Amino acid sequence: MGSPPRPDGVWDVVILGGGPAGLTCAIYSCRGRFSTLLLERMMPGGQVVLNDIIENYPGFPEGLHGYELADRFHRHAQRFGAQIENVEVTGVDTSARPFRVEVASNESRLARSILISTGSRPRRLGVPGEKEFLAKGVSYCATCDGPLFGDKHLMVVGGGDTALEEALFLANLASKVTVVHRREQFRGQRILQERALAHPKIEFLLSQVVSEIVGEESVRAARVRQVVTQEESEVPVDGIFIAVGSSPQTDFLPRELRRDGAGFIETDADLMTSVRGIFAAGDVRAGAYRQIAFSVGDGALAYRSIFRYLEEEPA
Repeated sequence: MGSPPRPDGVWDVVILGGGPAGLTCAIYSCRGRFSTLLLERMMPGGQVVLNDIIENYPGFPEGLHGYELADRFHRHAQRFGAQIENVEVTGVDTSARPFRVEVASNESRLARSILISTGSRPRRLGVPGEKEFLAKGVSYCATCDGPLFGDKHLMVVGGGDTALEEALFLANLASKVTVVHRREQFRGQRILQERALAHPKIEFLLSQVVSEIVGEESVRAARVRQVVTQEESEVPVDGIFIAVGSSPQTDFLPRELRRDGAGFIETDADLMTSVRGIFAAGDVRAGAYRQIAFSVGDGALAYRSIFRYLEEEPA
């Protein structure tokens, strides 16, 4: 079982974010008898809980719901003694050791080492009407909001795995799904492309972008623009699901932690950041392949690196 913090309140490992990377590291860390605290502002599991069916996680050949997999991760970490707090992290003070992790309640937690596994959030289109019609026809999660649009005409914006998965999920609920993608070719896995292209309820508007979302009390249509001719048209839809990538959740972090141009945290091969003793894993890390299996691997690798660091550093 995981160990309690020292009498002075210092934890060996404080993990920021309860997605697959963070929960995996917590499992390993507790089994290694390090005192481990995981801070997550929402339910443990991260964006895994937003997936309807997960088909490519090893060991589950029939697939399973994202919520079920997230719950398994959560219970596994708790079984070995991980302490989990539902609280929002607002800052990290790297000026002294132990590190000080600031939380929304104006309190702080002290840490010998930190793993940042805060993941990412859906990227916005940044077009007129997007903000105004949020929760009024605009959504970033098909499994969350799709059931509200039964037998409606829906639009999915994007061309990667998430966009294709959402289109396929929504096609089981909607009367029609229109996928808008700015390129002629999709970036998603070939098997997802084949399924979407073969689905009778899914149509495609390629080399086009959404320029505006229009409506009154709720979404009525989307204005789309052809990227070559710049010709615009209006497509009547009842709901728009946006899946155009993600942005890292790193706004609260100090400048000492080096990030790439998109804000993802840069690490070395052992997942150490530019601040010794602070590590990053999962979707928040620059260069990460944003798949659950890879995040789990990151969490295990992060633990190995944290173990080595704690063995070298005086307690």
